[in-house]
Amino acid sequence: MAGVFCLGIATLDYVYSVERVPNPGEKDRARDLVVTGGGCAGSGSAAIGRLGGKAWLATRLGDDAVGDTIVGQLQQDGVDTSLSPRFPGLRSPVSSILIDAQGERMVVSYTDPKTPLTTDWLPETLPAGCDGVLVDTRWGEGSLAALRLARKAGVPGVIDGDRQPTHPEMVTTASHVAFSEKALSEISGGQEPRAALEALARAAQNWLAVTLGPRGVLFMENGAIAHLPAFPIEAIDTLGAGDVWHGAFALALAEGQSERQAVRFASAVAAIKCTRFGGRTGTPTRGEVERFLAAHP
Repeated sequence: MAGVFCLGIATLDYVYSVERVPNPGEKDRARDLVVTGGGCAGSGSAAIGRLGGKAWLATRLGDDAVGDTIVGQLQQDGVDTSLSPRFPGLRSPVSSILIDAQGERMVVSYTDPKTPLTTDWLPETLPAGCDGVLVDTRWGEGSLAALRLARKAGVPGVIDGDRQPTHPEMVTTASHVAFSEKALSEISGGQEPRAALEALARAAQNWLAVTLGPRGVLFMENGAIAHLPAFPIEAIDTLGAGDVWHGAFALALAEGQSERQAVRFASAVAAIKCTRFGGRTGTPTRGEVERFLAAHP
């Protein structure tokens, strides 16, 4: 069993299914509601657990009922939360999400501004049996510390670049960085994704990619930019697709899969998730992914 140490944000999500996002001042009724754990690193670690890997999560939570729920759900997915402290008086992160009839989302999130930035409570070495590291961009100091541990241990260090990293050194310390289209656009000054990735790749010493949702993934391969198309699906809910993609990608690398194999595996996981309402509750098991890949050679 491959293991991945994850660091970043974990939230409690209130996910509402609506026909359309209401206009300002309007009232509407939701068609469905799911309350589930979320957050980049939280959902990434949960995906690793569901896919048969070992996941440890370092996240910053309050000593409140929301934090209890976040931890309880993570543990149900097999995530080791012993490295996630509960800070007295802190409010744990929450999000409210509207999912419309096309599967697109609108997210409003809250993180307590008193959330500590210190890294002195992080482990000095990776857990025994850890074969990779996954971080997000929400806590730059912690993510950089975790990526340095990955480099020291000689294991893959992956950034979920859904936002532009707050610490530029994160990108050069990571072995693998997969940007969202929005983050790459911000970094490149609005360049088209392939041109932006090509420009970054010319100076990069590590592996770079950009996820484009239904348009697939662009990534570095043999000195050029390669493309893997997305799997054809009817999207019901895109919430958490990028989070589980990165969790699956990090696990695949930890297992020794090539970058191309890892991209395809992660894209299958995200595709299946998008066919199910409820954020990360739609994350598939390893068996479901293997059957999906067999049906889409």
